[in-house]
Amino acid sequence: MQSWLRRKDIDKLTVHEEGRRLVPTLGWPHLVALGIGAIVGTGIYTLIGVGADKAGPAVLLSFIVAGVVCACAALAYAEMSTMMPAAGSAYTYSYTVLGEAVAWIVGWSLILEYSLVVSTVAVGWSGYFIGFLEWLHNQTGWNVMLPSALSAGPHAGGVINLPAIVITFLVAGMLIAGTRESATLNAVLVVFKLIALGVFIAVALPAFDSANLTPFMPYGFPKSIDAEGVERGVMAAAAIIFFAFYGFDAISTAAEETKNPGRDLSIGIIGSMVGCTLIYVLVALAAVGAMSFTVFGKSAEPLALIMRELGHPQAALVIGIVAVIALPTVLLAFFYGQSRIFFVMSRDGLLPRSLSKVNPRTGTPVAITLFTAVLVAALAGVARLDEIAALANAGTLVAFIAVSVCMLVLRKRDPNRPRVFRTPLAWVVGPLAIFGCLYLFWSLPHTTQKWFLVWNVVGVIVYVLYSRRASLLAKGQEA
Repeated sequence: MQSWLRRKDIDKLTVHEEGRRLVPTLGWPHLVALGIGAIVGTGIYTLIGVGADKAGPAVLLSFIVAGVVCACAALAYAEMSTMMPAAGSAYTYSYTVLGEAVAWIVGWSLILEYSLVVSTVAVGWSGYFIGFLEWLHNQTGWNVMLPSALSAGPHAGGVINLPAIVITFLVAGMLIAGTRESATLNAVLVVFKLIALGVFIAVALPAFDSANLTPFMPYGFPKSIDAEGVERGVMAAAAIIFFAFYGFDAISTAAEETKNPGRDLSIGIIGSMVGCTLIYVLVALAAVGAMSFTVFGKSAEPLALIMRELGHPQAALVIGIVAVIALPTVLLAFFYGQSRIFFVMSRDGLLPRSLSKVNPRTGTPVAITLFTAVLVAALAGVARLDEIAALANAGTLVAFIAVSVCMLVLRKRDPNRPRVFRTPLAWVVGPLAIFGCLYLFWSLPHTTQKWFLVWNVVGVIVYVLYSRRASLLAKGQEA
């Protein structure tokens, strides 16, 4: 039992052997852009339709519920990341505070989260890209359309989603080229993305009609199952929309590559979270006020659809084009986080150590990035957007709970340790994050909960058969 609870030394977290050390090249503007790039993406561009279909106009409340829970978790992340400026995010904090077995489960859940997020975003991007090709074909007559077999997975009548696979490998190539270069390009694309959302708000808000908000809560507040077997309600939507808010946790995976982590991490995490919450509420209000949710609730590109229905095809085109150009910022942020989680677990010996080599020229872990690309592309080629988004949420909720627990445990165990950022009202914020995440987890679809359990059963088997014996701590070493 002792081996399951062994912990990493918090004072040695930033000491690593040559060839397995990431290079600090990022400042706070990169981190804020990384956070906004991760948070503002598929969630608002595509999942607002999924959420409205489940909650009706009360999807506004779903955004608020998910935002409050995420804000509490973000404060916990800000405190933990500035105390432990090492790559690995919730996995590293759990390894240091709660022990190896818990860290493995959290890391295994993060693998699920990031892999599925990148897959979901790739599928969402593909929908906008195919919509853009259709527009181009209709405007010019050019034969640029993809065969249906190559534009969707088996669930949608196709064979494989080729655009989703291609964009995954393009983003992987950017990350291999260099972290700072990728972060700078990401910051530029984020500006375009915010301009597009500003265009949507400016066009849709004047069309606001309060009649579209009636009835406001057609499916009630708690999760319920309708006659067709579909899970609906404000909380059912919040459990899916939650996907639209997280992304700030990807910032904490960049701790080791941040030049001034004590200052920059808290600015990046909290700054991106506050900015995105404001953007989301405005966009959601504009969407449900401009048009009945029954019109755009089933659309793969709801914002562009609303613009077309309001008679603004040019605005719809702008949103569609920017989605094609800028949604890869979400891919980049989460792909980055995924590769760093894999990297740290490999460096600790819980995954094969050969994967944690850093390229001396680019300062990036090439092998783990390529491994991640293959895994994600395989998922994106055949996966369903709604199902994988919900499953990704389950992994994230576990990570958020773990970070909040770590913060409270360290407040008791090591109260005098310097904290560059201290979460205000920690004993209110921490429990709010924990119980809010538990409620959101309970509100997830039952099939999602079942598959998440299956995933973690597989994870425990892998840990028992391989990782528990292969870890560096088991050999008396530090990573």
